[in-house]
Amino acid sequence: MDFDRRPILVFWETTRACLLACRHCRAEAQEEPLPGELTHAEGLALIDSLEGFGERPPVLIMTGGDVLMRADVFELVGHTGSLGIPVGLSPSVTPRLTPEAIRAMWSHGVRSASVSLDGATASTHDGIRGVDGHFERTVEVLDLMRDEGLSIQVNTTVIRDNVEELADVAVLLRQLGVPTWEVFFLVKVGRGVDVDELTPAENEDVCHLLFDASQYGLAVRTVEGPFFRRVAVWRRDLEPAVDPAERFGLSPLYSRLAGRLRERLGEPEPVSHAQTAGTRDGKGIVFVSHDGDVYPAGFMPLRLGNVKERSVVDIYRDDPTLRAIRAARFTGRCGECEFRDVCGGSRARAWATFGDPLAEDSACIYRPARADARS
Repeated sequence: MDFDRRPILVFWETTRACLLACRHCRAEAQEEPLPGELTHAEGLALIDSLEGFGERPPVLIMTGGDVLMRADVFELVGHTGSLGIPVGLSPSVTPRLTPEAIRAMWSHGVRSASVSLDGATASTHDGIRGVDGHFERTVEVLDLMRDEGLSIQVNTTVIRDNVEELADVAVLLRQLGVPTWEVFFLVKVGRGVDVDELTPAENEDVCHLLFDASQYGLAVRTVEGPFFRRVAVWRRDLEPAVDPAERFGLSPLYSRLAGRLRERLGEPEPVSHAQTAGTRDGKGIVFVSHDGDVYPAGFMPLRLGNVKERSVVDIYRDDPTLRAIRAARFTGRCGECEFRDVCGGSRARAWATFGDPLAEDSACIYRPARADARS
């Protein structure tokens, strides 16, 4: 796929409105829509513009805030489907996500949806989401979506509060019949600036645990943790008898999580379902905010233009920052790394940490051979 011509995914933050107040919310969502939200007509025009990407338009992911806070959401979904553009929804688990709303997703042509689950226990998940009983309701929603026939993705943001439960989250997803697990590595934007992130060494442990989880039938991918792909490359070449903790110098965190996974699910399959497509913020991905501003990704509020003034197609293809990102013209360790194409580091974290979208990813522990030789 030529990522210079078209992305795989266009994320549209249809609204900032949401009834939840999650501790790590990128959007700092609130109960009412913010001024300037794209109107119905402007939303239709955005959807129409996606045809400009060519014969195989990207998937449109409608997110928020809470996408169900838009009264016209199913009209927008229906229009998207009428153009042959695949669409997925990312609703919040609130009283609006009723069985009727789930059935409406299917009847309007939605075939995939994602829901957030940030712990394997009610105390952890509810504490992060800020709503008592939210864990139980999320599990109910996942059952309803599966029974309706939707392809479900569960999103988990890994932070210090839930890292010890990651193996049990993987087990729970297996039990619920969830096929895809997308794990978000915290970027300190929005309300996430006050959340305790992991160290680079702990991120490495988590990546190895996620690779283990991918050997139990889960399709595993990451958001703002592209170094997972480097780990997946290493692990696929590792002989089954070799202990990853010993081979890669991992900490007791990995050993605890991996041990818990094997204790509950038994020995892994020889085949990994780790997703390793070399996309990154601005390469295969582009984000349209509630007011039409275009960013490389949702966690990278670097404004590139606005869809009310210029087509998202032209912005994606021609913006010099996006072209530099896709060409991997990085500085620091990311610029010297032999994995810069398959990984490339989190551009959002580089922006949040250094104010430079081409800087190195501070959450990655790996030192490329060239950097080691120079030091």
